[in-house]
Amino acid sequence: MDPVTQGALGAAAALIVSKPKQMRWAAPLGALSGMAPDLDVFIQSSTDPLLFLEYHRQFTHSFFFIPVGALLCSLIARPFIRSKIPDRTLYGFCLLGFGSHGLLDACTSYGTQLFWPFTDLRIAWNNVSVVDPLFTLPLLIGVVTAVARSAPRWVRAAAIWAIAYLLLGVAQRERAEAAGFELAASRGHAPSEVAAKPSFGNLLLWKTVYEHDFHYYVDATRIGVEVKSFPGQRSRKVNMSRDLHWLDLDSQQARDLERFRWFSNGKLGLDPDDQDRIIDIRYSMVPNQIDALWGIELDETASFDAHVRFFTSRSLSKEQRAELQRMLFGS
Repeated sequence: MDPVTQGALGAAAALIVSKPKQMRWAAPLGALSGMAPDLDVFIQSSTDPLLFLEYHRQFTHSFFFIPVGALLCSLIARPFIRSKIPDRTLYGFCLLGFGSHGLLDACTSYGTQLFWPFTDLRIAWNNVSVVDPLFTLPLLIGVVTAVARSAPRWVRAAAIWAIAYLLLGVAQRERAEAAGFELAASRGHAPSEVAAKPSFGNLLLWKTVYEHDFHYYVDATRIGVEVKSFPGQRSRKVNMSRDLHWLDLDSQQARDLERFRWFSNGKLGLDPDDQDRIIDIRYSMVPNQIDALWGIELDETASFDAHVRFFTSRSLSKEQRAELQRMLFGS
């Protein structure tokens, strides 16, 4: 999730076990340690555009790296607060903050390698958006108030809110998946799986994706007191022999395509506006549209060792904003 949320959760994790007199140290230690795993975003390459996809949410987010990451954070912090709290307590605050990060990221749909180096499986529970003010603000208010008043009850209330909100996300995801199956059945489709993920910043409007007859169907569902579906678009599933018959399977572009397939959990579609672009079907700003947030562009004339081009698109037109608002309010 975003750095503010990760910092707030890391601070809350440390504050839960701290004594009132230690709270002013526990909060910043937990917050900074809670944000530290995302330093992996600096692992990039000017020549390999997909390198960051492999390393973001990888070893720094793994269960097995938590003790090491916490140790590094505590060693960095120790010179500044050496005489304030014991080393064991310092390490404990950093451990809780650092450990909270990967678990929270796994609640989103991006995917987190919690069990690296034993597997590169990306865990994604899809029960909260990567940015959600309704999750973050109460958590942040609870942390700040607890420290300002030296009142642990505030951080306990914030922790209860965070857990309750994530559990609500699980329930909403289950309802969204069920609605996706119903919509598929109304079309005469019987998919083996419907993937549901919350749209940006809320647990009310969900995106559902399923596969049928070599196409991905992308729809939106509003999960309120009543369930309302907004049928969307479809994209043809990538077929190597049909769509990329010219691609040398030993070339760098072919290897990059396989890396992007792993990152996208296999959900690769063709960009409706550009057949040389392969998109990640899972993400779009408007949940029932094929308007991918990112993808790769291949070039038939590229050299054998040339990389693909990675592109992103996060803008919203006036019409798209109006459509998103219409679905959020269920009109």
